[in-house]
Amino acid sequence: MRAAMLARRLFVIASLSLTACAPDGGHGEGAIRAAIAQQAEAWNRHDTKAWMAPFSEDAEFINILGTALLGRSEIAQRHQELFTGIFARSRVAVTTRQVRSLGATAAVAETEHELRAYDRLPPGIQPTEADGTLRTRMKYVWQLRPEGWRIVTAQNTAIAPRTGKP
Repeated sequence: MRAAMLARRLFVIASLSLTACAPDGGHGEGAIRAAIAQQAEAWNRHDTKAWMAPFSEDAEFINILGTALLGRSEIAQRHQELFTGIFARSRVAVTTRQVRSLGATAAVAETEHELRAYDRLPPGIQPTEADGTLRTRMKYVWQLRPEGWRIVTAQNTAIAPRTGKP
């Protein structure tokens, strides 16, 4: 009887913990939005370690040029090069457009990034705005893992400049 009561209590506690992390507008969505905001702050400090914090070890990142970066170390290496190179003075503002649940343990977050004060852009990428602002859309797939919500895949896509044509 005591074992059954203990098992039930543990089940309730575990269920409450998962519910608190669910990406359904509860704490899961809040945790993901907070992680995205912290990542933007890390970009503005050019802090690779902090920027990488939400990525899983096995993450995949498709960068703005369409290059697949596989695994946390490869993603970190490339971003360290950017933070000490062409984006060393850059500033980013990130707007989270939506966080959509894909069940209790997965979510998709769609963001818009506004990048300014960079030294130059990668080859083939043009500023979106006349003032030099580069806008991109980032789509993240998040998964709830034992250590919390982690980015398992992300894709960054440049928003092309408007040509004035409909």
